[in-house]
Amino acid sequence: MRNTVINKSDNADNAVELLNIAIDAMHEKKAQDVISLDLSKLKNSICRYFIICNADSHTQVSAISDNIEDKILEKLNEKVWRRNGIENALWIILDYGDTVIHIFRTDQRNFYRLEELWADAELKQYIE
Repeated sequence: MRNTVINKSDNADNAVELLNIAIDAMHEKKAQDVISLDLSKLKNSICRYFIICNADSHTQVSAISDNIEDKILEKLNEKVWRRNGIENALWIILDYGDTVIHIFRTDQRNFYRLEELWADAELKQYIE
């Protein structure tokens, strides 16, 4: 029983550390409107955090995604579990289990308004 508590704490700490690394990596590549949604208190949430940002070009969306993966691998030795959207770079999703990262091209973010779907979640905005 004691190991379970320790593992849950480790997972929570790891999710926060991953969140901070991802946000720093986004800012390094000049991501816009960086936010996180804490879904942990919502019933039936699919993960602990959503991190969302946008950029104005396909090239920048890809660069942000690559930088996030590189920094998380370098600092946490953790690889992305699943990724989608790499081919067209309109909306790239990086799934790290407890944390799911969304990198939108600006027009796509404005269209899908993902934040509004999770309006009950605690939202934090990160300004560089």
